[in-house]
Amino acid sequence: MAEVLKIVLTGGPCAGKTTVLSVLSEFFERRGWKVYRVPEAATVLLSGGVSFAELDARMAAQFQNNLLNVMLRLEDTYHDLARGAIAAGATQSQVLICDRGAMDASAYTEPELWSQILADNNFTTVELRDGRYDLVLHLVTAANGAEQFYTTENNSVRKEGIELARQLDARVADAWLGHPYLDIIDNSTGFKEKLQRVVSAVCKRIGLEDEVPSKGRKRKFLVSAVPDELPVKVQDFDVEHDYLVTADGTQARIRRRGQNNQFTYTHTVRRPVIDGQRVEVRRSVTGRDYVALRAQREPHHCTVHKLRRNFMLDGYSYSLDIYRAPYPPRCAGGLVLLETFVRFGAEPNLPPFLKIDREVTDDPHFSMHYLSADPQAASS
Repeated sequence: MAEVLKIVLTGGPCAGKTTVLSVLSEFFERRGWKVYRVPEAATVLLSGGVSFAELDARMAAQFQNNLLNVMLRLEDTYHDLARGAIAAGATQSQVLICDRGAMDASAYTEPELWSQILADNNFTTVELRDGRYDLVLHLVTAANGAEQFYTTENNSVRKEGIELARQLDARVADAWLGHPYLDIIDNSTGFKEKLQRVVSAVCKRIGLEDEVPSKGRKRKFLVSAVPDELPVKVQDFDVEHDYLVTADGTQARIRRRGQNNQFTYTHTVRRPVIDGQRVEVRRSVTGRDYVALRAQREPHHCTVHKLRRNFMLDGYSYSLDIYRAPYPPRCAGGLVLLETFVRFGAEPNLPPFLKIDREVTDDPHFSMHYLSADPQAASS
């Protein structure tokens, strides 16, 4: 079945976005996808003669507001083309590769002005960050870990020195913190391997596990104590999971995830193990689809309620899942799990402010499917 996938390439200056855009375009085209390349709105406007030095505060604020709306209009134009093609009967899947996304604008805007822009346009952070994009790839600037390759010569509107580039990179990463599918691609390897890790992240997102050129794995840890306040920037989400009845016994689930009563919805199907690998295919669904799917809940499994706290530390993205009442019987009294994605051969620097009990990555008793099961319902 044809689908529309929307990917954001983001990160600090001189991170390799232009090269990655080319690599991903070729990757999808080789597999028969129609590729749309959404240009960076800021570069389009700034290369047209705009100079911030010539703008007063009012004009600068107006420009930032217009910049965001130009970006969104560009994305929507390509997205409408992609959806229109499928509606007209195209069997070819479509992908939009966006050179930066909506939340990038917030990293280059003062917080007060950004809040005003959101209010003026009736936007919410959840809508712009979580609801528009299927995958966010943050490419870390060469100014952080590959300083010898940092340059401003290959972009006519790039003026940042190394220290400013690092600061901007961190601000952009913070802006996207909380997106459900955010991958941080750092400079811990050579650039060729960095490109491979980008392709790996995309393969995992669209269910092409057999084509992953550079593999890692999700690691899971049991946490015995969490401070009331974490010493890092966090994004908190209310999350609900439900497992579904399926005709062929395939494991499927739905998720509602949001902040401030603004939600996004995901449907996940876990495919059977092939050659020792298990693949999960995720797709975003509408609120109406979510309600319809929820009517197919598995009666032998409980709804799982969590507070999910996302944060970054030492280049790794972490998810802290704090289970909430009403608890499934198998985690009565509460449970806290920490998850992060780690390349093979590497070890994460576990947060020192959390009391880690032990690793439970391969313990089936800590899978959500097991934890959500209701033994009494299953035996009745």
